[in-house]
Amino acid sequence: MTGLTTEEEMRKKAIFNAMSERGRKRILDKGYEKWDPFLMPKDPMDIRMAQRKETALSLMSRFLQTCPHNKEDSNAYGQGAWEVCMGIISGDDRWRGIYDFSCWYRDTSKNGEIG
Repeated sequence: MTGLTTEEEMRKKAIFNAMSERGRKRILDKGYEKWDPFLMPKDPMDIRMAQRKETALSLMSRFLQTCPHNKEDSNAYGQGAWEVCMGIISGDDRWRGIYDFSCWYRDTSKNGEIG
């Protein structure tokens, strides 16, 4: 990392000196000059985005606005939908299985294959 002002270099050295021995060793192994302690962390919004570049919250809002459901349903309906939304977006196989089974059950019950 080059092009630091004197003040930034002093802050970098202070951060380095405040680190544990293990942390310092890791930095030195990679190269102190390449190390940038001033990198901004990733925005949490980037982490929560689905493949469609939409947040789970915006997906859930659209679902509740467009999906017909009884307004008198308990809070459990919304909680269940939220859990499935978060599980599918995160790629959790458990929720993918729940979704696949639900679609299969809906299709087979429409065809009269299930009682």
